[in-house]
Amino acid sequence: MKTGRYIVNNVNDGTTGSQTESLWEDEEKAQMCRGSRCLVLMTVCLGLICVLLLVFITLYITTRAERDLLKSYKNTVEKFNQTTNTLQDKNTDLMTEKDQLKNNFNSLSQKKPELETREQSQLDAKDLTAENQKMQELESKVTSLSEELKKEKSKQGNPRGPECLFKSSEPMSWSESRQYCRDRGADLVIINTEEKQKRITSFMKERVWIGLSDIENKGIMKWVDNSTLNQTFWFEDRLKPNNEGRNEDCVELMPLDSGMNWNDLPCSAKRKGICEKFGLRP
Repeated sequence: MKTGRYIVNNVNDGTTGSQTESLWEDEEKAQMCRGSRCLVLMTVCLGLICVLLLVFITLYITTRAERDLLKSYKNTVEKFNQTTNTLQDKNTDLMTEKDQLKNNFNSLSQKKPELETREQSQLDAKDLTAENQKMQELESKVTSLSEELKKEKSKQGNPRGPECLFKSSEPMSWSESRQYCRDRGADLVIINTEEKQKRITSFMKERVWIGLSDIENKGIMKWVDNSTLNQTFWFEDRLKPNNEGRNEDCVELMPLDSGMNWNDLPCSAKRKGICEKFGLRP
């Protein structure tokens, strides 16, 4: 280089040290300037490479996402086509079944009048038989009750006149059942003999109220006509009500064949009541 030769020549010629140092500094500055330019150039190149790499990565990701999306779309389309084919097959089967049901319906519609006539005749025969059986049972019970009433009247007499028993139409509390009886000129039944207890038990098929309670005086059971309790028929041979659930102040009659079927329970419980209506004194 000219500068180098110039410096060497100057050294060889015996130039001063200050001139030599100045020349070296200029050379170093030139080299630094060239290094800076190289560094800037390398930085720019590296930046371009990074940009290109980012663009490439972006394009790759976008392409991959589009490819996956396209693949998912194809799978969805295939599933949709399969579902459509399945639904078409089911629709065909349903249409076939519909035609069969329609044919069966038409066939049954044609046979319907004949079947209705036959069924009605059978039902009429069954109803008639059932009604006859019920009538016979009722006649038998009426006859039996009449005979027992006659026996009881012949033995003890009935100072209150002949009795008529009937049951309330719906389950009610003890007080409501008693009011039901009173509205019809009666009151809840009083059972003061073993014969009457047996007779009422024989035709009771459900739990019913009787006219016995200790509502007025706790622990002292009385009938609705304020008569005292002489003969009892408590369940499980109890001598008195157990008041198991507390506040069990009213008495029901349970459908037990043993005859020992009285039970105390809360007066708010829902039961039908046995009403007793007496005729005029003879």
